[in-house]
Amino acid sequence: MVAGWLWQMPREHDLASSGIVRSMDAMDKLPPPPPPPPPGSGRGSKRPDDNNADRRHGERTPANKSKGKANGKGNEGNADGTPSSGRGPGSWPRWTIFLMLGILAAAFVVPALMPSDNGTALEYSEWRTQVIEDKIATADINASGKITGEFSNLDKYTTTGGGPRGVSDADEQLLIDQGVAYRFTAASNNWLGSVLVLFLPVMLIIAFFVWMQRRAQGQMGGVMSIGKSKAKAYDADRPSTTFDDIAGYAGVKQEITEVVDFLRMPDRFREIGARVPKGILLVGPPGTGKTLLARAVAGEAGVGFFSVTGSDFMEMFVGVGASRVRDLFQQARRMGKAIIFVDEIDSIGRKRGAGLGGGHDEREQTLNQLLAEMDGFEPSEGIVIMAATNRPDVLDPALLRPGRFDRQIVVPLPESTERRAILEVHSRDKRMGPDVDMETMAAATPGMSGADLANLVNEAALVAVRRGSKQIERIDFENARDRVVLGATRESMILSVEEKRATAYHEGGHALLATVLPHGDPLHKVTILPRGMALGVTWSLPQERHTYSKEFFEDTICKAMGGRVAEMIVFGNLNSGAANDLEQATGIARRMVREWGMSERVGPMAWSSQQAVFLGEDLMSSQREYSDDTAKLLDEEIARILTTQESRAREVLNRHRRGLELIAEALLEHETINGPEVAKLIQQGMSETGQPAEDIVAR
Repeated sequence: MVAGWLWQMPREHDLASSGIVRSMDAMDKLPPPPPPPPPGSGRGSKRPDDNNADRRHGERTPANKSKGKANGKGNEGNADGTPSSGRGPGSWPRWTIFLMLGILAAAFVVPALMPSDNGTALEYSEWRTQVIEDKIATADINASGKITGEFSNLDKYTTTGGGPRGVSDADEQLLIDQGVAYRFTAASNNWLGSVLVLFLPVMLIIAFFVWMQRRAQGQMGGVMSIGKSKAKAYDADRPSTTFDDIAGYAGVKQEITEVVDFLRMPDRFREIGARVPKGILLVGPPGTGKTLLARAVAGEAGVGFFSVTGSDFMEMFVGVGASRVRDLFQQARRMGKAIIFVDEIDSIGRKRGAGLGGGHDEREQTLNQLLAEMDGFEPSEGIVIMAATNRPDVLDPALLRPGRFDRQIVVPLPESTERRAILEVHSRDKRMGPDVDMETMAAATPGMSGADLANLVNEAALVAVRRGSKQIERIDFENARDRVVLGATRESMILSVEEKRATAYHEGGHALLATVLPHGDPLHKVTILPRGMALGVTWSLPQERHTYSKEFFEDTICKAMGGRVAEMIVFGNLNSGAANDLEQATGIARRMVREWGMSERVGPMAWSSQQAVFLGEDLMSSQREYSDDTAKLLDEEIARILTTQESRAREVLNRHRRGLELIAEALLEHETINGPEVAKLIQQGMSETGQPAEDIVAR
């Protein structure tokens, strides 16, 4: 039995602040964009109303034209900027060979398909009978055996004879005796068919070898183009996401908008000598909208925008990553002004020299090339780099210095007002019921990121459909939140009577302590329905906190001990249901002693926790930073905090024993009860035992 107990605390990151803004004075030396082709110049010609579009979009049009060429997808002209004429390498158009093949095929197919009127078809015996009966007037005997002619009534006929002359000598004598006008004609010589029969096998063999050659060239071309960048270019004239689609984060959007405005209106900033930052690093927890902000920049920038992930530079061949970095920046330079967005840059930007296999691996070569392109001997003017990561601590210092990433913009978890705006954005295209209050839902979802809130709204819609409702109501949001936070209900699991009773007292202990302890998060609900991996869950609703006191952590550890202690008081034995509670409580106590300086014996000292090996230097320098005596002291303090809070939990539960029993009975009857109901049951138990029930908070 695993009893769930939820507690969440945001972890602060030490983020390096952005430094001095480096220079981009050479941006005004960029060459002007190429002029548009004149009207009527082939496939790249404009429509008459395109001039107005150019005036509307300002500098967008040249960038977009160049973008199509840089990405290899444009069909407006050749690679050198000349309009495409649709001709092959020589002077003949490409479609000439197809036209000639069509004419050749028509010479054989069309005559065979055209209807021919050769008269009535007769068997040879019938034709011979018609000759005897003097019904045949003429006969044209072809050496190939075909016989045509006319009846006495001038109707036409056709038949097929035999022999080298078409008819036998006896039949020829019969024609003479019957007075039939006949003649012999030689077989027609179809020279085109003869040539085709002669050269068709040769042509098939040649076509097979040409096909094989082109196939091999295509495969070799794929191998040779492996060093090409896989970045995707976006069309700024048809944005799919704008800043209006991003709720909250006004400060983040302001800093990004400054860079976008500089690229679109550089003269406005140059008047006072301002220079655009060369790089912007978006840092924040997963799901906070870093990639969404980049998509909004692609829709708002009005300049060339390339999007690529860090893993796109990695390949099994040596040097491919560096080659793709060079190709990406070459495409951006051809645009004049461009923004390059690299998602998950920590996959290529980790600290150099930290691996176990030496310093010449493919990833470090790619990083070296990226550093040189961003701010090397040949500066990349007019190109702004945007990157996103949730691990800024593992990035190389050379990548974070001013001149490469001048700004580090923190994208934190949204506050209550921002969560409400995010919920409203994701609910715009959904049918909401009148009882849905987004402000209440935003207050009930602390710690959720933008991705979590989007998933919550979608889950609410799915729950409404499953319930058969035509709109999303408040109960759908409640059920969706329970599903997202607590997990799906395991309806197929059947608990025995003993397990269900043990779970009720276990969760009752958590719920009672969450209600009476003064410094913890308030109780939201408690259930003994199996959800996710737990047999029961006690859910305390986290409050909007940015710092946490020592008393808060002590109450949190005490609540974690409540389930274990309740089982010991009621049943006198222990089981495995408190494994998750002990794990969380021990983790909090360890950080209180090792990192937060909340132990009087240890004092104001901090040691980093033993995390999983991520960098090679962590593995090579894994020696302890303290002596054996200090390690013993740390262990003693951690054990003291845990045992003290366990004794405190036992004292509170013994004082509220009747309330614990009432809560367990209510859980066995209703399976789920909320926080106010738990408080009423505790007050009822205090009244039954003669304790003053006005204030149930334990002092």
